Amino acid sequence: MLLAVALVVQMGGFPQPITGPLINTVLYLSALLVGSWSGIIIGICTPVIAFMRGILPPPLGPMIPFIALGNGVLVVVFSLLKGKNKILGIITASLVKYLILFTAVSYIVDVPDKIAKVMSLPQLFTALSGGAIAMLAYKALWVIGIDRTKETLKDKK
Repeated sequence: MLLAVALVVQMGGFPQPITGPLINTVLYLSALLVGSWSGIIIGICTPVIAFMRGILPPPLGPMIPFIALGNGVLVVVFSLLKGKNKILGIITASLVKYLILFTAVSYIVDVPDKIAKVMSLPQLFTALSGGAIAMLAYKALWVIGIDRTKETLKDKK
């Protein structure tokens, strides 16, 4: 279901400042609701779809593996930390994803400077905002009874 949401977001043709946070929201929600593996699969599929839809410009094609890696690591790091502190999990996962993408455009993939900037600091803000949206959505899902986990309301804070 969350992969379908990600597809709808990407097929909607929204600009990256909207699509990026929403895709990150889906990644965080997948970790919260259905598990890491689902989030990893979504995280691998989304950069390929973004490239096919033109959200990811052709010069960033070589970045697809690193975007997929960043997405997967975001899900794994958040999954590992969510039980202790979801906010810390979002911040840490977002920073790690940012560092992966920044390192890739700075040292591994040869892309023009203008395009490299798109894959650096904006990605940190995209991941952080996606996490904030995910927390709001997760609390709303819990209130209406859609959350399938065994957490209590106290754990949602």
